[in-house]
Amino acid sequence: MMEMENLTSTSRAEELKLLANEAFKDTGFGGCKFSQAVDLYSQAIALNGDNAVYWANPAFAHSKLEAYGNAIQDSTKAIEIDENYSKGYYRRGTAYLVNKLCPSDPDAVKKLRECQKAMMKFKYEEAISVPDSKRQSVKMLTEFLLRKHPLVVALTTFTLFLVFSQHPLLQFYDLINIFELNGFPSEDNPYLFNGDFIYGFEGEVKSKLSEAFIELFAEVFCCLPLAHVINERVFVVHGGLFSVDGAKLSDIRAIDRFCEPPEEGLMCELLWSDPQTQLGQGPSKRGFGLSFGADVTKRFLQDNNLELVVRSHEVNDEGYEIEHDVKLITVFSAPNHCDQMGNKGAFLRKIPRMVPSIVTFSAVPHPDVKPMAYASKLLKTFLMIRLFLFPPVHSSNIFFSVEATLGNCSC
Repeated sequence: MMEMENLTSTSRAEELKLLANEAFKDTGFGGCKFSQAVDLYSQAIALNGDNAVYWANPAFAHSKLEAYGNAIQDSTKAIEIDENYSKGYYRRGTAYLVNKLCPSDPDAVKKLRECQKAMMKFKYEEAISVPDSKRQSVKMLTEFLLRKHPLVVALTTFTLFLVFSQHPLLQFYDLINIFELNGFPSEDNPYLFNGDFIYGFEGEVKSKLSEAFIELFAEVFCCLPLAHVINERVFVVHGGLFSVDGAKLSDIRAIDRFCEPPEEGLMCELLWSDPQTQLGQGPSKRGFGLSFGADVTKRFLQDNNLELVVRSHEVNDEGYEIEHDVKLITVFSAPNHCDQMGNKGAFLRKIPRMVPSIVTFSAVPHPDVKPMAYASKLLKTFLMIRLFLFPPVHSSNIFFSVEATLGNCSC
């Protein structure tokens, strides 16, 4: 009999909660009925006082009625019932803030917004958080979906936008600008992105999400392909070519990419190497990979029955550079790199007659976020030293000559 009475009380309490929630939403002539909501929740609490929600929600109504002391009491009770109930802390924090500071005080408004932002972050993390067992399942599923893709992806297409070295944070708005220029990605409007999404990325993820997401991103990044071949003619890679002669596509396909990049070897060179004006191979100005000349590019293309290398990895004043007897194009899609370089951005467009067309564009306005805002101090120092020692390449190519120059290339 006692169990039946408890069940009936719990059910009735839930009915009263739903009625109270409807009173929150009532926007008739009398507006939202916060006093009615408080009364209904009081009745629900009388039937079941051990439910944290029944205490936190009337705290919201009390705040709307400017009864901040009552709001603090009710939200504190919600926290006592369930110390993990985030909404209780939010309700109490908001009531404390408004109770202590004048609502018209700009500083109070600022602090309230910061509190609301922190709460939104907390609620987002709570919504997307999963137990370790499920997170492991997500990792396994992600790896399965990406591991099935080959290391060198072969693409057959007549229209494709290639975007290179699109750095995060500040460059997000430039990426949106590219989509506005060309349309958003779709099956009929494909894009190929060619790397460099990392500067400050780890710090930003830690700041906005959590350490666990860094691990998940790392798993995904280790599964990404290292190169693409378009229409069996164009080799697309982030960095460049190799220290050993005679490297074949089959050698690249044999690389075990499911790891952190090593400090030497084919995988390292694919990601880090740069072209040079001298023939042959030379030491890298970066300390990783190498520098390679036009003869290396020509030999690689001949050995693999290819016609063009397209890569990124280097800032250029005009956003692109054509080198090695028109057999190699560097394209950089991040204008005004790190808000300091003043360079244009560029992307490469494949058009129906299969002649690459290079489009340049300038940076667009973005929120006032300092460059490398989420990067560690050590990384910031390293990047500033690198920009000082290795300033951007100055392109001597003239934009209107690009398509004419590439017209001889049957890519």
